[in-house]
Amino acid sequence: MKRLLLIVMVLFVGVVPALGNGAGEKVEFRATTGEDGVQRVRITAGEYYYKPNHIIVKVNIPVEITATNDSRFVPHDLIVKAPEAGMDFRIDLKKDAQAVRFTPTKVGVYPMYCDKKLLFFASHREKGMEGVIEVVE
Repeated sequence: MKRLLLIVMVLFVGVVPALGNGAGEKVEFRATTGEDGVQRVRITAGEYYYKPNHIIVKVNIPVEITATNDSRFVPHDLIVKAPEAGMDFRIDLKKDAQAVRFTPTKVGVYPMYCDKKLLFFASHREKGMEGVIEVVE
């Protein structure tokens, strides 16, 4: 009985959420600067996707990303590893909003992704849970 339950859970968590998940669909967002001089972006993580997944921000202007996990059961994070451009963070996403602030210092396109993985299944990034932060003049 325990083995059957484990098989059902693995199938539910590993396979079912991938059906109709929206991964691969490009959703672009150009941040605007608020009165306080901060560019703000809201990201929603779902079943193996981020919305938006292409974020455009201006160089040398502070950015605040607020992210939530809309997935029912699957844990997600948001990772950007670009210390050369002033962006180096990892946020473990929850239902409640999590925020991070940084100031991009170099024009370019930088990957953002989720590195979560269940057992022997493909990582969330391999399933399409990735995007970019594009820093422009």
